[in-house]
Amino acid sequence: MPGISAYITRKKPLLIHVIVWLILMVILLYQAYNNNGKIDNRFLLFHIFSIVVFYINYLYLVPKFLLQKKTSQYLIYSGILVFVPLLQSLFFEPPPRPSRAIIEQFGREPSLPEPFFFLGPILINVCFLVIGSSIKIYIEWNKNEIKKKEIETQKSKAELNFLKNQLSPHFLFNSLNSLYSLSVKKSDAAPEAIITLSELMRYMLYQTDNDYVALKEELEYIENYLKLQRLRLANDEFVSFEIRGTITNQKIRPLLLISFIENAFKYGTDAQGKTRVVINIIVGQKTLEFMCTNITQNKIKTGNNTGIGLKNTRSRLNLLYPGKHHLEVSNHSNQYKVNLKLDLSV
Repeated sequence: MPGISAYITRKKPLLIHVIVWLILMVILLYQAYNNNGKIDNRFLLFHIFSIVVFYINYLYLVPKFLLQKKTSQYLIYSGILVFVPLLQSLFFEPPPRPSRAIIEQFGREPSLPEPFFFLGPILINVCFLVIGSSIKIYIEWNKNEIKKKEIETQKSKAELNFLKNQLSPHFLFNSLNSLYSLSVKKSDAAPEAIITLSELMRYMLYQTDNDYVALKEELEYIENYLKLQRLRLANDEFVSFEIRGTITNQKIRPLLLISFIENAFKYGTDAQGKTRVVINIIVGQKTLEFMCTNITQNKIKTGNNTGIGLKNTRSRLNLLYPGKHHLEVSNHSNQYKVNLKLDLSV
């Protein structure tokens, strides 16, 4: 039942505290039996006070002083906590005698100096302080780590949304350029290009809000984009697209590869509409290798108004596939090459 499950989850820390203290008290009470088989009230009182010491330290001293880096004040107050019950025993009653189990073990009551019997309670209180402080520090550290991860996740999502918002107009701008070229030529392919563009836009509107899309759908989207580009080219036979490997249920982040392809056509097509673009994709069970090569007909600029798609893709790779991608880009002898290796494991 969801209600009971949620209640237990909320109360889990309290239940753990109660169970641990009950177990500890049973052990201490067992050890505190005197020779007459009765519980020494001084042991009981002392260990109850030890619980109080634990929670004063756990709930107040550690958060207010130790976690605020007020170490000196923390040591003073925790020292008082350790020695107050000891002073009470010194002035009002003798220290608790050894338990029956200890006497039976030694055959007699150990002949130790009187002050030695106060050392045990001191050490127990110190242990409670150390354990309580350690637990509280760990819990606070864990909370801070969770908050830090949440902030990083929110920041990454905000950056990704910003990059997506830039990518869509960038893609539309390039696609409209293609349609404009067909219109100027009064090409019969213009209606087909509009239909293809509508398919591309439908994919962008309804699929790219998902964190992951099926690799098969992403590759179909690329094929449609290439179909749109071929319609405006003078030598579409020099556009090669090959997929090797088996596509099953692999997933990929949406619109991750398209910027490289857009870039290839943008800088690899001359004024006469001639280009040479070779795209190869090798699909493994949990890997993908993307290779794109084009002849650079136009000089690739690095100004603020160009290369938006490539810059965004680099940023998205760093955000979405940290430590799970390898990107190599080279531009030599009028040949621009991109090689991207992705780990598709989710």
